[in-house]
Amino acid sequence: MSSNTEWSELEVVEQPTPEAPPATHVVTPQPVLAVVGRPNVGKSTLVNRIIGRRQAVVEDIPGVTRDRVAYDANWAGRKFTVVDTGGWEPDAKDRAAAIAAQAEAAIAAADVVLFVVDSSIGATDEDAAAVKMLRRSSKPVLLVANKADNQNMEYEVHALWSLGLGQPWPVSALHGRGSGDLLDAVLAAFPKQAPLEDHVPGPRGPRRVALVGRPNVGKSSLLNRLAREERSVVDSVAGTTVDPVDSLVVIGGETWQFVDTAGLRKRVGKASGTEYFASLRTAAAIETSEVTVVLLDSSEVISEQDQRLLSMVSEAGRGVVLAFNKWDLVDADRRHYLDKEIDRELKRIPWALRVNISALTGRAVEKLAPALRQALVSWEKRIPTGQLNQWLTALVQATPHPVRGGRAPRILFATQPSISPPKFVLFTTQPLDPGYVRFVERKLREEFGFEGSPIDIAVKPRKEKGPGGRGKTHG
Repeated sequence: MSSNTEWSELEVVEQPTPEAPPATHVVTPQPVLAVVGRPNVGKSTLVNRIIGRRQAVVEDIPGVTRDRVAYDANWAGRKFTVVDTGGWEPDAKDRAAAIAAQAEAAIAAADVVLFVVDSSIGATDEDAAAVKMLRRSSKPVLLVANKADNQNMEYEVHALWSLGLGQPWPVSALHGRGSGDLLDAVLAAFPKQAPLEDHVPGPRGPRRVALVGRPNVGKSSLLNRLAREERSVVDSVAGTTVDPVDSLVVIGGETWQFVDTAGLRKRVGKASGTEYFASLRTAAAIETSEVTVVLLDSSEVISEQDQRLLSMVSEAGRGVVLAFNKWDLVDADRRHYLDKEIDRELKRIPWALRVNISALTGRAVEKLAPALRQALVSWEKRIPTGQLNQWLTALVQATPHPVRGGRAPRILFATQPSISPPKFVLFTTQPLDPGYVRFVERKLREEFGFEGSPIDIAVKPRKEKGPGGRGKTHG
């Protein structure tokens, strides 16, 4: 084949793609370790030490962790799940009571419990009350004397025998002192591991959904509604959720892994402290998701914060479902203005799927499942090369590119090299006008769908022979 043969002269031959076997994974029961204690004893710092990375949000004020948050961990080849909890307090009221209830739910689901106390303060009345609660649970409990940062502090640890939980384990979660011995004791307390031959292959795991939105739009309320339990702490005060909260929920007869995230008030670069790390966790949750539910308050105007979140999700290349919450508060006048806002403010992502729901009343929340499935189908859609080029040829003949500089750029060939999200590459004679690329995208969506998924179109102008035989590229 000669070197100057144009792409348009090539015959596109579809190669049969062998069917990939269905994805399977080995289902192995992982033991669960719950980390509990009163506020500000260093539970989240200890969790970060156990999992080996700074993932749980930490700040030197009590009450940063509110929900129970699960992380994967591995020690000495044994995989297990660590559950971080908010501070447990006796006779707690209002939001503190909800946080304490989350801690008790984590204990009920755990195989082993780490009860963390502050060794620099010693046993308190709150610690003694927590011990009574732990004894009622009948779960194996290891007493962790945190903040034992040096040898002198370890001597103070012996006074904690008075709590009646057996040997205190002196640990410095901040510096790592004593954490290895503690984890060895945790593994010894776990149930015996089942033999590998008992494990059977299972289907693909649940699809991962990030639940994002600005503060107080009802993310935790929606998660609780979907999970049919108080999975996340809900409070009228904005910003109750700090850590991303994972929950397996069943909607539409299918199990989904939802991640409730912190509401973002400021740009990441302008946030500080807890809010800064929470914003990083939210961005990471979006990056690791397959589809994102962006929750908007339909009773309020679409804000700059909403726009920033939508940009973040779109740029991450994830499927998008827009859930307009609090629909029970929307009257006819508000619906009229909301339609105009959507046309004006969301014109950059007209492809996003939309559902109108009420987390409070449960209105239309079952419509989320079909929307999520549609977004994922679009996100993983692949157009055969022959079909794509046949359609593109007809499109260009009907609406050619405008003439620029005496000649019009031509599209020679197109291919879709990847999915999740779908990416298309157009091989051309010259660079294309951005407006024409948008036109191709719009027509591509009209023909093939892609509802709920972003698509990426790259343009590759053909290299031509320059002076001296060297190649040059237009643009």
